[in-house]
Amino acid sequence: MANFIQQGRLKRSIVLVGMMGAGKTAIGRALSARLGVPFRDSDQALEEAANMTVPEIFARDGEPFFREKEGQIISRLLDLPPGILATGGGAYLSAPTRTIIAEKGLALWLKADFDVLWERVRHKDTRPLLQTADPKATLAQLLNDRAPHYAQAGLIVESQPSYSIDDMTNAVLSALRTLPEILEPLNDA
Repeated sequence: MANFIQQGRLKRSIVLVGMMGAGKTAIGRALSARLGVPFRDSDQALEEAANMTVPEIFARDGEPFFREKEGQIISRLLDLPPGILATGGGAYLSAPTRTIIAEKGLALWLKADFDVLWERVRHKDTRPLLQTADPKATLAQLLNDRAPHYAQAGLIVESQPSYSIDDMTNAVLSALRTLPEILEPLNDA
């Protein structure tokens, strides 16, 4: 069972990056609860601002427009007090967005292997980039194309197929504890 006692004081926002299906939202919510900080989701904020879903924005305006607006939303969310920010899978591909994240927070790549990702996304119809004749091949190509960008994150935590949300949250917290400039340890009484 998880220990829900506050784990330290977050000094900068943690921006979760990685592929669709990596667990950015699930781990982000668990991490925010463990740290006692707000959870934010850039896709949700963008949908609220546009009053449309991500697939609707893609269909109406295209990916370049979406990415531009996504970067603006991420910048705005990072101006808020420190918290956990889950981003869309393609957000970190944009050099200006990567720069904003590096300046205002810490990018943390939730790295999961292809088989785990495919198992998590294969039955979902809410992933606009997988609306292709061969979504499995598309996912493999996206992972191949995006991995070099994700590898630029300030911190990388690798998932294991057997990890629960709690296991992965513990792994992320362990990695964050190595960065006292990001997660200040609480003084023991």
